Amino acid sequence: MYDALIVGGGAAGFFTAINLSEKNPNYKIAILERGKEVLTKVRVSGGGRCNVTHACFVPNDLVKFYPRGEKELRGPFHQFCSGDTIEWFEKHGVELKIEEDGRMFPVSDSSQTIIDCFLNATKKYKIDILTGQSVQSIFRSEDSWKVETNHQTFRCEYLVMTTGSNPKIWEMLEKLGHTIVPPVPSLFTFNIKDNRIKDLMGVSAFASVKVQHSKLSASGPLLITHWGMSGPGILRLSAWGARELFNKNYQFILEVNWLNDATLEETENQLKELKLEHAKKVVTKKSPFDFPNRLWESLVLASEISMETKWADLSKKQLQNLALQLTNGKFQVNGKSTFKEEFVTAGGIDLKEINFKTMESKLLPKVYFAGEIVNIDAITGGFNFQNAWTSGFIVSESINKF
Repeated sequence: MYDALIVGGGAAGFFTAINLSEKNPNYKIAILERGKEVLTKVRVSGGGRCNVTHACFVPNDLVKFYPRGEKELRGPFHQFCSGDTIEWFEKHGVELKIEEDGRMFPVSDSSQTIIDCFLNATKKYKIDILTGQSVQSIFRSEDSWKVETNHQTFRCEYLVMTTGSNPKIWEMLEKLGHTIVPPVPSLFTFNIKDNRIKDLMGVSAFASVKVQHSKLSASGPLLITHWGMSGPGILRLSAWGARELFNKNYQFILEVNWLNDATLEETENQLKELKLEHAKKVVTKKSPFDFPNRLWESLVLASEISMETKWADLSKKQLQNLALQLTNGKFQVNGKSTFKEEFVTAGGIDLKEINFKTMESKLLPKVYFAGEIVNIDAITGGFNFQNAWTSGFIVSESINKF
């Protein structure tokens, strides 16, 4: 028998358990984890450095990074935001640093620092960490919740579900009356086979991207990879378009503006000026725009301009072709790839069935949710972890009030 049982040994589960114990040191708490190890996602996140949060400190700005959950998270972020996360980790001996793009990592640049912080705290507060516990059923008895695993039966007064994207757990919660929004992948890269990017692996440019015949668009650094396109701009598009792109079976035309917000007309005029300015120079030699020469050369050749053509010799048609390649290059996308190990899912418990002041289920008394088990997800950059910290903190506050 436990006072509180946390199902799921990830970021949200540990954060909930530690905060609950700090407020109630005599509380009997256990974390149940189906795998052999805990905090596996924390270990691999941010390339093994753990992207703890993002340096965005205004709740109303922070919510804009969540394709699902923007409205619901406004209140919770006023309770516990990025600044509170920094303070919490500092109090627990972990100093964070801000990188140029706003992402925040431990100063050590190692996710092990975060894992050690959590494990030391669970040891200090005598929180039981029970691995290899695969939940088989959840049911309510007279005055407590019962959780049956492959090894034993647990009872608790408060049940906290932090199992992330776990279809088996969603199925159990569905049987208990919750609505599950069907899961689809979010945060993925695009598979593109195209001669224009064939030998440009590693080339990056700031671009705006759009899915043809849809309202989906995004901008940001675009990275060419050996399987197609990645980078923050593409990931942003994949997150906001998670459902729509799933419905398209990941087959669509991607429109790329390599000059970000420049129009076709503006670009044509600019190219005409360059033609006069660099008349005797070879077009392919040097990129006149703020992106790598290799990409420039590839787009020039795709515009039916040969390697040795000089600016002065460009025809009107070639200039138009080049302007089109620069501002509206069309690329056929055939499928997707997972972004590194950071698998994020759109879907989960319907947000209408959760009280966001407490993170308690509106249908099941004394059952709480934290992290990605609910239909909330964010773009890359530390935002998914911030949701885990915020929701875990609110759960611990709510239970503490009882």
